[in-house]
Amino acid sequence: MVSVYYDKDIKLDILKGRKISIIGYGSQGHAHANNLRDSGMDVTVGIRRGGSWEKAEKAGFQVKTPAEAAKAADLVMMLLPDETMAGTYAQEVGPNLKKGAYLAFAHGFNIHFGQIVPGADANVFMAAPKGPGHLVRSEYEKGSGVPCLVAVHQDPAGDTKQVALAYAAGIGGGRAGILETTFREETETDLFGEQVVLCGGLTSLIQAGFETLTGAGYSPEMAYFECLHEVKLIVDLIYEGGISNMRYSISNTAQYGDLTRGPRIITDETKKQMRKILEEIQSGEFAREWLLECKVGKPMFTALTRRGEEHPVERVGKKLRAMMPWMKKKLVDRSKA
Repeated sequence: MVSVYYDKDIKLDILKGRKISIIGYGSQGHAHANNLRDSGMDVTVGIRRGGSWEKAEKAGFQVKTPAEAAKAADLVMMLLPDETMAGTYAQEVGPNLKKGAYLAFAHGFNIHFGQIVPGADANVFMAAPKGPGHLVRSEYEKGSGVPCLVAVHQDPAGDTKQVALAYAAGIGGGRAGILETTFREETETDLFGEQVVLCGGLTSLIQAGFETLTGAGYSPEMAYFECLHEVKLIVDLIYEGGISNMRYSISNTAQYGDLTRGPRIITDETKKQMRKILEEIQSGEFAREWLLECKVGKPMFTALTRRGEEHPVERVGKKLRAMMPWMKKKLVDRSKA
């Protein structure tokens, strides 16, 4: 049974007086830094010059290099991309980490796959919001929060779990619920969800549906609405109350099609591939493949990204979204300054 904690179970004061450095100021970094500061914490942002340096300064933070930020901190949260985190840790953070400091992560990838091996005196934990950074920030500002996961990897101080819970509460997780897990479980389930359902599975399904309709002579505009635009309507219903909630809301015709045709799309062969992908994650094969791809300059990543951006569903979508005034308020800020 998973343990769940809320604000009432957590002593936030354990973080008071500790200097916290957030390494990175991207999607998660800006949310963690702003939420912790609003929770009364002493927060510094650590990033390399350029990039989001000016953005963090404009938000009112003291900004330092990762090395400087680590040297001054009692608690360091690593919020850099998986593929660059180990290098920054080895070159700048690790050598400057105080003895007995707390080292935190929002994803277990680098710890679980041995890319970062902290010293034995470091207290290592995870505080991982189950939502993108913009949502972590916007829900906090509303007085709500995004559920978080916490896990402890090393605990020489004996209070790392309490610090992890306080950190998760400080970014708003205690308002929604904080679940206890392990680095292994979080890493492997997160990668599986991204690859098989949330990103890889969903985008491939959208593109295949679009291609099937346009290939049969239907207009790209109609194919876009049916295979991409309306995904949000369905997902919102599922998000609100589960699959049954969605089925209750849609027409009987749509529900019958769902129940009888869905299993013809997700076949035994599909499930076989899901199990194979999970095995690749568990064995470390995917991690090795991705890190090697990064080491040689991401040629496949770049080519596949470009191919996706050039897909017809992207072109027609850009044109149709220009007709939707409610789309002008963006969830994601893609600027660096």
